[in-house]
Amino acid sequence: MDNCKKRVRKKTFWIVLGILCYFAITMYYHTHKALPEGLSFEGKVHHVEDINFIYDLPYLDHQGEFHHEGRIFDRVNQIIQEAEEFIVLDMFLFNHFYDGKYNMPKLSQNLTTALINKKKQNPETEIVLITDHINTTYGSHTTAEFEKLRQNGVQVIFSDLKPLRDSNFLYSSVWRTFFQWFQSEPGDQGWLPNPMSNTAPEVTLRSYLELLNIKANHRKVIVTDKTSLVTSGNPHNASGFHSNIAFEIKGNIKRDFLASEKAIAEYSKEDTLPTLPKKKKEKGDIQVQVLTEGKIYQRILEEVKSTKKGQEIWLGMFYLAERNIITELINASERGVKVRIILDPNQNAFGQQKMGLPNIPVAKELNEAGNKSLQIKWYNTKMEQYHTKLLYIKKREHSIILGGSANYTTRNLKDLNPETNVWIKTPKANELDQELSSYFHRIWKNKDADYTQEYSSQDYSIAWLQYIGYRIQKALNFTTY
Repeated sequence: MDNCKKRVRKKTFWIVLGILCYFAITMYYHTHKALPEGLSFEGKVHHVEDINFIYDLPYLDHQGEFHHEGRIFDRVNQIIQEAEEFIVLDMFLFNHFYDGKYNMPKLSQNLTTALINKKKQNPETEIVLITDHINTTYGSHTTAEFEKLRQNGVQVIFSDLKPLRDSNFLYSSVWRTFFQWFQSEPGDQGWLPNPMSNTAPEVTLRSYLELLNIKANHRKVIVTDKTSLVTSGNPHNASGFHSNIAFEIKGNIKRDFLASEKAIAEYSKEDTLPTLPKKKKEKGDIQVQVLTEGKIYQRILEEVKSTKKGQEIWLGMFYLAERNIITELINASERGVKVRIILDPNQNAFGQQKMGLPNIPVAKELNEAGNKSLQIKWYNTKMEQYHTKLLYIKKREHSIILGGSANYTTRNLKDLNPETNVWIKTPKANELDQELSSYFHRIWKNKDADYTQEYSSQDYSIAWLQYIGYRIQKALNFTTY
């Protein structure tokens, strides 16, 4: 009997060890595997004469009345109207789901209408929308916008997330082993509340299991035969009052935007994007370059590290969590670089209260580790978010700008989520440089409204606890940042 028990225990030991080894191998492979071809892209440096800087800005005037300057998707809809040969969009959140008490702009419906009208007016115009399965809550239901677009001849591509590296590595190894084979279909009967909105269709358990895998195509781009635009904003009604930025750039750079989107389409088993337009002769003293995924991260670190005493760093950011960037901002301030940071307080997400992670504990860390050269302000948000992702560095002869979809987090910068930013080098005192300077000074100095609040306006009494939560989430990557 004792020998029998020993054999059972030994057999059990080897079975458990084998399972653990399998999970460890799965975990390692899917966090270190090669990226799909064309991701982590660094385009050519192009020369242009001008770039259109656009921003959405919500604010309270000095009498406490709410205002919203929404320009980005007005321009996107105009770009659609102006296109002739093709339109390619890659948009993360694209739906109308919202159950809050505010009357939000109908961004998703307006963009859908603009695309359908364009297809009706010019049937030969090729239109492709690339988007993320979050808009169907990972296959639990259809989305009205996409159904209408397909019915009117617009190609809709859902990004395949499985070929991407896993970020939530502990859970993802389990998900890949047991759950990835059981995908929800739009006809499935859901019974769980939708995490996006109470008014959105109910979802299946299988959709929740995929949601916990925490992956997304987070890009926000439109490219046509006429122009290209990259933004931090989503055509998402619940995001309608957010602060966002965008850069519209004409010229050969649209070839690079299109090439980066073709990579998404190809690894998603769709290869019907328009062909690259012909190159044209370039001129202008502004340099601009498309960067995606990890190449964004590399450039951020290079630019911040290269700053010297007397120069200025301005950062407007929704999520600031990446440790190396935090360290380099502190180092820059210690070199005598003037560092000014505007952050979202991370206390509201589509009407739901949040715990201030990661920005509250990170801001406290920066404030304590920095010096007078480093100052922080909070955007004065109410029901909206300061959703901007913008770095502006003022040097002696020129300025550097980095903006687009990427938050400064592991998930957004280390080859996990698909992201698109542009790097811009512009002569100092150029019109674009002046526009960036005016944008930051407007909201920093509260010139005509109460845009920002002092660092001291937030409650840091539990920042130590928030910091522990932030570091645990960072270590495990079980977080949206």
